[in-house]
Amino acid sequence: MFDAVAANKTKSVFLVLLVVGVLVGVGYVFGRMTDLGYYAPLLALGFALLGVIGSYYYSDQIVLAMSHARPIEHADNPHLYNTVEGLAIAAQLPMPRVYVVDDPAPNAFATGRNPEHAALAVTAGLLQKLDNQEIEGVIGHEMSHIKDYDVLFMSLVAVLVGMIALLADWMLRYMWWGGSYRRRDSRDSGGGAGLFVLLGLVLAILAPLVASLIQLAVSRRREYLADSEGAVLTRYPEGLASALEKIAADPEPLHSANKATAHMFIYNPLIEHGGWLNTLFSTHPPIEERVRRLRAM
Repeated sequence: MFDAVAANKTKSVFLVLLVVGVLVGVGYVFGRMTDLGYYAPLLALGFALLGVIGSYYYSDQIVLAMSHARPIEHADNPHLYNTVEGLAIAAQLPMPRVYVVDDPAPNAFATGRNPEHAALAVTAGLLQKLDNQEIEGVIGHEMSHIKDYDVLFMSLVAVLVGMIALLADWMLRYMWWGGSYRRRDSRDSGGGAGLFVLLGLVLAILAPLVASLIQLAVSRRREYLADSEGAVLTRYPEGLASALEKIAADPEPLHSANKATAHMFIYNPLIEHGGWLNTLFSTHPPIEERVRRLRAM
């Protein structure tokens, strides 16, 4: 299990570096097609950095507001509060703020830029439909997300992928309206500019798709990692395994989720069952595989 955790961390870092490589590559080709030259990849990274800084400070407030989460104290739900507090102590983390989402579908998520500014939210349906050990397993999973800075990590990836899509759109617009690459082509006796135009067209079409698939792969890796670390934290993998089965089987739709926040929940509330294409573009690994790994621990 510890080998799997280490492998997940290594692969996640590699995938993020791959996204950065795609961004720089698209920026370089865009610069060669225009008069920006080598400034294009630097500008792309600069805009990405600004996006990361914005999400760093405000993503938790936005997500909690969009989910209609309300804060609770110890007196509101002593068992939930004590469970979160106990697992925070076990994980050697500060006590996160605790929220409840008044939604009948069982689910949960964590947010916050670091453990000192973290928040953990569970739905009313999760508290009603899961037993104590299953709730503890879910909270252990979310506590692992907090410990591993997963919200910040995924915000970084999302901003990088967004910049790749934006650059690709700019490239297509240049080709559609006619840009400085045409003037460059007339000055380039070797026909190099024409090659970059062709490469730019290919990248403009494929780069956003490739970047999105990498983003989804990173997200799935982080879910496996949080499952493993959460099971170690609670010392009871079956609790989380049983909780995942119940959450996935529950027919109640999660009304407080949308496409912007669905990837943050322990189980994607917008998933449609069946089909390899759905699995390919899912932010979460298949529940069956997650349960299998937990029960193999």
